[in-house]
Amino acid sequence: MSGGRFPLRQGIPTDSMLASPCLLWLLAMTFSLVPRAQPLAPQKSEEEEEEYETVSTSTLAAPCDYDRCRHLQVPCKELQRAGPVACLCPGLSSSALRPEPPRLGEVQIVAEEGRAVVHWCAPFSPVHHYWLLLWEGNGAPQKGPPLNSTVRRAELKGLKPGGTYVICVVAANEAGESQVPGTSGEGPERMAFPSFGPCSRLSMPPRPVTLVHAAVGVGIALALLSCAALFWHFCLRERWGCPRHRVAGAL
Repeated sequence: MSGGRFPLRQGIPTDSMLASPCLLWLLAMTFSLVPRAQPLAPQKSEEEEEEYETVSTSTLAAPCDYDRCRHLQVPCKELQRAGPVACLCPGLSSSALRPEPPRLGEVQIVAEEGRAVVHWCAPFSPVHHYWLLLWEGNGAPQKGPPLNSTVRRAELKGLKPGGTYVICVVAANEAGESQVPGTSGEGPERMAFPSFGPCSRLSMPPRPVTLVHAAVGVGIALALLSCAALFWHFCLRERWGCPRHRVAGAL
């Protein structure tokens, strides 16, 4: 050693020895600042979330637009096949059983034309066709033509003014036909009809023209009676005399 200086080792540069600790420190700081890798789920925007909720809600099955009282109602099975998602139909009884009685609804009477429009609701049973039964008095019922399963309304014609009828609606399928209550060997006057059943009584009012004629006839009769009374009071009474006047004169 000379001049108080330490001799440098051969083959090891001084700059490398000074840079190595700095490099290690920089690397350590870099790795400490970088966050650990975590699996990130894709974030959805608000519009995408609303879209997803709409799609998921629309795919849920909803009740079919089926009304068993609606005239010319499409069968619910066809409504299920029409939409992209099968809707829900109301429960029906087995096709191996005859249908339950329909429910007779509103009856619109047109007295001037002698007709009535009958409405009913389908039962919760498979139905192939309907028909109407009409009683007049104690005679046998008149059976109407068969109506397909979509029909909920029919028209009765030729009804007599002032007449009383019994109307029933019958449903039928391959297993049989629905029951008509109170028709076992009894006349229509003695039939007992439950509320919201398949039968009802129908009373036709007199035609308005008949009422007018009756009112005119009553008015003419009253006028004739009034004229006769006045004629008797002023003419025949003076000629024939009054029994009271005769008795008073005799006294």
